[in-house]
Parts: sequence; C-alpha cells; structure tokens
Amino acid sequence: MFSKVLVANRGEIAVRIIRSLKELGIKSVAIYSTVDRESLHVQLADEAVCVGTARPQDSYLNMKNILAAAIGTGAEAIHPGFGFLSENSQFVEMCEAVGITFIGPNSEIIDLMGNKANAREQMQKSGVPVIPGSEGFIETVEEAKKVANKVGYPVLLKAAAGGGGKGIRKVNDDNELTSLFEEAKREAQVSFGDKRMYLEKIMTNVKHIEVQIFRDKQGNVVYFPERDCSVQRNKQKMIEESPCLLITEEQRKELGNIAIKAANAINYVNTGTIEFLMDSQHNFYFMEMNTRIQVEHTVTEMVTGIDLVKAQVKVASGERLPFNQNDIQINGSAIECRINAEDPSKNFMPQVGKVRYLYFPVGNLGMRIDSDLYAGWEITPFYDSMIAKVISLGQDRHEAIEKVKRLLSEMLITGVKTNQSFYLDILKDKNFLDGKVTTEYLEQNFLPKWKEEHKDAAI
Repeated sequence: MFSKVLVANRGEIAVRIIRSLKELGIKSVAIYSTVDRESLHVQLADEAVCVGTARPQDSYLNMKNILAAAIGTGAEAIHPGFGFLSENSQFVEMCEAVGITFIGPNSEIIDLMGNKANAREQMQKSGVPVIPGSEGFIETVEEAKKVANKVGYPVLLKAAAGGGGKGIRKVNDDNELTSLFEEAKREAQVSFGDKRMYLEKIMTNVKHIEVQIFRDKQGNVVYFPERDCSVQRNKQKMIEESPCLLITEEQRKELGNIAIKAANAINYVNTGTIEFLMDSQHNFYFMEMNTRIQVEHTVTEMVTGIDLVKAQVKVASGERLPFNQNDIQINGSAIECRINAEDPSKNFMPQVGKVRYLYFPVGNLGMRIDSDLYAGWEITPFYDSMIAKVISLGQDRHEAIEKVKRLLSEMLITGVKTNQSFYLDILKDKNFLDGKVTTEYLEQNFLPKWKEEHKDAAI
C-alpha cells in the first residue's frame, strides 16, 4: 500500500479523495493554484504545493510542475480525480517514466478509449452494440454524406477526441453537412488538437444509462448497478440516480455482462464507466467510456455502501478487488443534484463572488453533501461552476427524492446565486417522477415552460 499520494485536482473531488486517503492511513499532498491557496482541500491535506497561477493551463494542467511536486514530496502515486489530467495519456506516460503510479488505467487504454472513434471500433470488435454510424474516422465531407445517407438523417458529427459537447454538430441533411463539416473540424482542432471526426445516427427518445466497472490487475472484474443520467442541459448531466426506475433485474444483468465483456476485451485496470443510450424498447447502444472516477460515483457509493476511491487506491497498489459481484447489492435508491454557482433565470450564467453564509443540513439517515465550500471562500471565474453535490439515499426512489428535496430546501448559500431552487422545480415534475425523462426532455419540454413562468426573475 502507498504511504503518500498526491491529489492532482481541486474542489470537492480533491476534498473527497483526501478524506478517503486519511481513512486509509495514507498521507496526502494537495496541489493548488495561486487563487486556491486558502481552499479547503489545501487545508485538509498533510502537505500542499503551489503549482502555478490561476489559469488551469498554468497550474492544474501543468504536468511538469505537478510531477515535480509529486517527486519533491515523495509521493508514490497520483490520484487525478475527474477533469483536468484524469484522461490525459501523456501525463500517465510521464508518471510511468518517473516511477510514480497513476491511480487509473495505463496510458494505452486511456488513448484507446479517449478517442471516441477508436473506442467505438474496439467495442464493435468486442461484440458490444454501438450506435449506427461510421466505422473509423471520416476524412472528407463526401465520405460523411455516404455514411449519413446509409444510416439516415438526422446525424451527429462528432470530434474523435471530443468531450464536454465540443466538436459536435447536429446535421439534418446533405446541405447542412456540407456547411458544418469544416467548422466542426476546426473546433475539434482548437479544442483537442485533433481534427479527426466520426458520425453517428441521432438516437431520439433515449435515456442516458451508464454502468461502472472495476477490474484489478489479477483480472477480477465486477459491475455496479446502473446510473440514470438523463436529466441534462447542453449535454451536461444535472441529476443522476441509481438504479434506473425502468430497468429490470434481467436487463441490469445484461448491461453488466456487456460492460464486463468490454472491460475484459481491453484488459482494463481500475474503475471506469461505460455509457449507453437506451431506446424505448430498452435496447442498449455503447456511446463512450470514461476511464476515471466520475462526478456521479457518489450515487453508486450510496446505493451499494462501497467506497470507490478507497478501492481505486488499493487496486492501483496491486491489491485484489476488496469485493466480488455478490457483495454488490442494491440497498434502496440514491439520487444526486449538482449544485452550480449559476443563475438559471439568466440562461444559467456562471456566478462569482464570496460565500457570505453557508449552511449544509445535517442529521437523519441517507444524506451526503460533497463540497469544498466554507463561509468566506471566494468563488472565482477560472474553474468549473460546480460547487457542491447533494446526494440522498432512500428505501425507494420516492423516499430518495423527498430526502433530496429536504436537503435542497434547507441548504443555505448566500453571496452567490446557485441553481438549487431550480432542482426543486424539476423534482416535482410529473415526467421526472414517473421516470420518463429522456436526454432531450429538459431542454425541449421542461425549460421553455420554466423560463416562461420565471421570465420576471430574469429582468
């Protein structure tokens, strides 16, 4: 087991990782930018090293400075959290070169699955169902048109190295494809340094369902109960829950077996998440794989009682998985809401400023709030707007929803606007309560009505 681990991240995920390291008896090293000097993760860690100025490129993405911090403090491993360098194969190669363990898969796997077209091709070879579309990369608009006409419009033109909604274009016909192809390639090159594209048929009326897997170096592998992440805006998840209300135990096993097949096919090590689209007939289609811990890992932890970060550290150190498939049971229903510093009435404009007062509700079973906030902390414009995650566990989905509503109602953050009251409106929506929300529902159905009802607040 490691004696010291550097956490290459900030915010609530850095706090969450440091807490698990403490419980494992492992010393933690925090990194921080100049504007994060007083942040909670720095205060909780055993040691802290400044790695640069406020811009992410100068600090949390500064690979040389982060590795220097790890070597200088004697850290044996690096936990990347999510975002930043968590899926950067070059950084993993650099860790490997200096003998520091990267807590995650190796650089070759990150390269393979990080490139969406390569991942799609690998899944096809492994017998995993994929969304109809191109095989490999598309070089020219003429090639794109052939594929689009074969699978049928509308289609999505997607950056092979994409993520976060960048380098993606919805295309309805040949004319649009002609006008959007080069534009999407340019955006992909600017965003990812990779202009390669691929194409998929647009799946409508679908749910976003994902399955987390865990595989150790000895080849033992398990899957966890699925998460329903269909409540989205701008392709960004807002609410996640586990299990999915509409999925049967038989379908859960089918999904899990598909995910295990995929993990074994690429000799995956550590945890990762395979994301699927589920159509109205409950057919599952591979979308992508995230080779890291995810924001929404908390609902899986709540519903199974397993600390995934501790397991990551143990597996990275060479230990076997501390649980088997029979140990993974669904103990109720869990739901998470991502709290962002943003103003929903002003098209979710990000907010900055000092947290004047903070109250996180405590008490009662089945509640969790992950955050790095404290009264007096300054929220800056340099990083992601997510400032907290509110998670509840109930005996069933209804109880979980009622609990998270209570938490959102009681939670008080002053000094900056947040989206917490917006969630209270979603959580009482009939379609959400019936489990019928698809990936398009929030933007196409819920938001137009909500904006009309709240138009006075935007003035």
